[in-house]
Amino acid sequence: MMGGEAPELSAQERAGKAFPVSWDQFHRDCRALTWRLNEVGPFHAVIAITRGGLVPAAIVARELGVRVIDTVCIASYDHNKQGELQVLKGISEAAMKLGGGTGKGLLIVDDLVDTGKTGKLVREMLPDAHFATVYAKPKGRPLVDTYITEVSQDTWIFFPWDTALSYHPPLRDGAA
Repeated sequence: MMGGEAPELSAQERAGKAFPVSWDQFHRDCRALTWRLNEVGPFHAVIAITRGGLVPAAIVARELGVRVIDTVCIASYDHNKQGELQVLKGISEAAMKLGGGTGKGLLIVDDLVDTGKTGKLVREMLPDAHFATVYAKPKGRPLVDTYITEVSQDTWIFFPWDTALSYHPPLRDGAA
């Protein structure tokens, strides 16, 4: 750290608000997303943005009766710190063909759109696809066609696959 520079904070440290989501709540939110998507489809395939989009994509594909599921693997977070985007695996040629090369009739699914960097990259790959997320933050919200819950930009969502049940002290004992 040089002179008067502030130390770099992780996304979680910058996030002032915690939003824990249980498995039950996440499943309900994914089904609610599917109700909205059912009005928009049909879709030829679901493209999950990994890793966060895997669980909602499975639920949405099941509920919509879509059998073709592909992934686009993009790394943007290292635990809780956002970094440069890396495409680890692109969309398959077969899925691209189903979408006519532009994504028409394809459904992109992710758990969350945050800053929109990942969404923008996937939108460039599939400009005509329908993009759906379970949760949306204001910076990324304009990239998404369908979502269920908007949270503030300073909210940190704790997804059920990233958490475990543990003892939590009472508020009177200093718990946050």
